[in-house]
This record gives sequence, C-alpha cells and structure tokens, in this order.
Amino acid sequence: MVFLFGDLELDLPLFELRRRGVPVSLEPQVFSVLAYLISHRDRVVSKEELMDEVWGGRFVSETAVTSRIKQARRVVGDDGKSQRVIRTVHARGYRFVADTVVRENRVPAPPPAVTRPPVPVRYAVTDGLHIAYQVTGQGDRDVVLVPGFVSHLELDWDDPRHARFLDRLASFGRLIRFDKRGTGMSDRPEGLPDLETRMHDVLAVMDAAGSQSAVLFGYSEGGPMATLFAAAHPDRVEALVLYGAYAKRVWSPDYPWAQTREERERFTEELVTGWDWESDMRWRCPSADDDMCRWWGQRARAAATPSTVRRLMRMNDLVDVREALPAVRVPTLVVHRTGDPVSVLGNGRYLAQHIPGARLVELPGDDHFVSGDPDEILDPVEAFLAETPAPAPSALALAALLVPAGPDAGRVAVDLGAGAVRRARTGSGRQVLVYDGPATAIRAGMRYLAENPRRRTGMGVHVAEVPRRGERVDGYGVAAAVALAELAPPAELWASATVRDLVAGSGLLLQPRGEQNVSVLGSMPVYRAVDQGGAGRPASTG
Repeated sequence: MVFLFGDLELDLPLFELRRRGVPVSLEPQVFSVLAYLISHRDRVVSKEELMDEVWGGRFVSETAVTSRIKQARRVVGDDGKSQRVIRTVHARGYRFVADTVVRENRVPAPPPAVTRPPVPVRYAVTDGLHIAYQVTGQGDRDVVLVPGFVSHLELDWDDPRHARFLDRLASFGRLIRFDKRGTGMSDRPEGLPDLETRMHDVLAVMDAAGSQSAVLFGYSEGGPMATLFAAAHPDRVEALVLYGAYAKRVWSPDYPWAQTREERERFTEELVTGWDWESDMRWRCPSADDDMCRWWGQRARAAATPSTVRRLMRMNDLVDVREALPAVRVPTLVVHRTGDPVSVLGNGRYLAQHIPGARLVELPGDDHFVSGDPDEILDPVEAFLAETPAPAPSALALAALLVPAGPDAGRVAVDLGAGAVRRARTGSGRQVLVYDGPATAIRAGMRYLAENPRRRTGMGVHVAEVPRRGERVDGYGVAAAVALAELAPPAELWASATVRDLVAGSGLLLQPRGEQNVSVLGSMPVYRAVDQGGAGRPASTG
C-alpha cells in the first residue's frame, strides 16, 4: 500500500519514502513511526502505543520517541510550529493530519519481453509526402494514437513498458498509430508543419486505414492537435482522450501553468546542445530505469535530428488552442498526473473546465510519459470507453471562414469555390468559403490574390462554429469574417486574433493592423496576411 501526501509517497511494501519519485534517506525507526502514524491517521496515537508497536516492547525513553518524531517532521517538511503533517495533541500523543491519498502499490513488474508485431509499416500520401502508419489489434472500434514530442513506429516496441501501453490500447479496438511528418519513419519536408497540416495527415492516415471514425488519444504534444481535430472534424471522432496534455505551451498572465519563454528557450538549448535524451527521460518519467532511458535515447535520436528538435520546440512554443476548446462536441476524458513535471496539473484542469462535458481523472505520481505505469493510465480510459456509446454526429464543426469583398467578390467566390472547398451563403446572400482550418484558408486566399492581381477584392478570415452541412451559415463568427473582409483594402487579406493564435507555427506572417471595430464583436486587434513570395509558402511567423 502506498500513501501519498503533498509531494511525498510512503511505500510500505518497499519500505521507502519518495519525494517526487526520488527516494528520501531516513532511519528505519523514523520510517516505522511515519508508517504507524499514517496508518492510524483517523485517531490520536499515544507515546506508549508508539513504543510498543515501533520498538516491540523494548524499553525506550520518551526522549527517543520525541527524537524520532522530530526527525520525521523534518523529513516531511513540518517546521515545528504549523504542524501541517504531524500534530501534537497535548497530553495524549500525536496524530497524522495531512490530506492523504491511498492506493495499492502499483510498481509494475516488468512484463515479458515483447517482440514487434508481425505487422508492416505502411504509408499514406498527403501533400506529396509519405506518412508512416501501423495498425495493430482488432475490433469494431478504431483508436488513433496521436503521439507526443517524437515517435518511431518500429522502435516504439523495444521497451517492455511502452509495448505494454500499446498492447493494452490495442485491446480496446483497432489501434492506428503514425509518425508525424518530419519525425520517425515519415518523410522530412522543408521546415516543420503546423497543427493544421498535421491534422490533415491524420485524415490521410485514417482514410488509408479505412477508418471512418475513431477514438482520438492524444498525449503530451499530441493533445493540442487531437483537440483541434475533434473540434474541426467531429464526424470523424467518436471520443477524445487527452493525457498529460495542455492548451498553450508558453506562460501568459491568463495561462500561468506553462513555462515562461525564457525557461523554454533555456530547456531547448540544453536539450539540443547536450543531446542527452537519457537525462530527459528521467525528467519526463522519474520511474524510468536505466534500460528505459537508453531506449528513449535511441528512439529519440532515430526519430529526429538536433535541428529538427529545435524547430519542434519553437513550433510548440507557439501552440495555443484555447479558442477551439468550447467547440469540442465529442465525449472527452482528460487524464493527468498530479505531479507531472512537464505539463503541470493546471493544464489538465484547464482543458477539463473549458471542453464542454469533459471528465477529469487525476492520477497520483509524477510520470509524464505514458510508459509510467500504463495500466494505471488506461484503466480509467477503458472504463470511459465502455460507457461511451458512439455519439450522434454533431451538427456543428469548427471551421475557417474566408469571405471576399469588393466589386469582384462574386467572381472571386466562384473561382475559389471551384475546388474541394465548400461554398455557403449568409442569410443576406453573402458568399462564404468554408475551410477546415485557418492556415488552409489564408494560403488559398493569398495564392488567389497573388495569381489575380487585377481583382479588386479584399478578404477576411475568422474562425467559428458553423453547420457541417447545408448552404446557409450565420452567426457572430460569420458576421466577423464579413466585417474583416469589408475592412480589408483591395488585394489584402485580414484575419482576427483568434486566427493568429491558431496558425502559430504555420510559417504565415501576420502583421498587426491595430484595433478595429469588427461588427458584433466590437473593437479587437486585426492582422494582415503578408505574402512573402510563394503564395503562402511557409516562412517565419510574425
């Protein structure tokens, strides 16, 4: 049995006290005093009882008991005055008073050696790139795993605990995994893609695997993209599971759970220049043993180069999907460890509070990576999926709205709508182009303006929830897109601050155009998309 209080774990079977996963040195009698007090925390324990139980009836003085109590207090952080953990009850004895969580000792025994499944790695093609994917398991339900920082489809199986995570997840149904473009076994494009482009990769992989809808499981860095995908494509998502995830990667006054930009830059430099992935694993997963750390280092070095890691870190620094959270309309489970050092608990609580109907499960411990006791992570996931029927398709989806304005607006809408994009109209007859993401909408608009310099049109882009089908779209978000188009001078494309946040890392340059009165939304900052040569070709982000 393990008792958890504050940042400490008292592990009775292992006779060990741990602070944030690191064993704390203390004398055996001090451990025994702590163990007895916490096991009888429902009442006051007298000095005489401690003498009998801890010293086994041997004669000891009260001074010895007092000394061990003092040492125990020093170890647990009591300052002797506040007595927040061990309280002295005058003339009666001592009582353990700290808030305590009890769980069975879940230190997993290493599972049997797992060989790689005899399943080939296949490739889906999107944007002319090959995205590696692998399908294991079977069943009526599909589960798409959106990995964290890096992954490698073949090396993923070489650590027994991580293989256990994959095997258990595959027992829920058909497990579809992929390496994000630029990492693992997938093609390396120039630069690195934004969340929206990677979202298109998921669609390509699901199509190639014959999956119409799936449970989306996103962990760590994979969480924001999985969240955005669920908001934009609710018809393809049966349920959403987020583990160790976040909505924003860099600190701001209204999001204090992230690292500051300076902390992120310092960590990036240490990781890239030191290239010490083994130490990185000990931070991400304090329970990792030497074999797991060696595996993590081998897998990470095979999955990405130092320059790729630097770009990944900088791209993640720009992630902010807070505006998309209210648009997630699928059953959602958020699982987060209370002592996660990489994505602190406030991130998980924020996600659960802002995704409608989301359920939060807080697990004890400080392992961020999924190999840290995978069964403890997947037990609530299995229960959640067992009681979650396939939802009725949502009538709404998060979409990017591109609106042309000016005397040539009608012609522009017809030209842009000639492709796969959906054409719609407002109640007043205004033509709107509906895209699944703002980066795609901006690139399409900028490409058209570059190729048709004589068109006298401005364009506006905003993000809003709209009906997934039908020709009619209306609402505040649509009105904002129309207003932005009316504000934009000819041959310019203007976007909202929401769009700016969601295209971070896309390479699109958005220049501030100050505060503008945007229809029903009132005064808000707007941005002009700048063509840097290449009609939307990725470049530096402004």
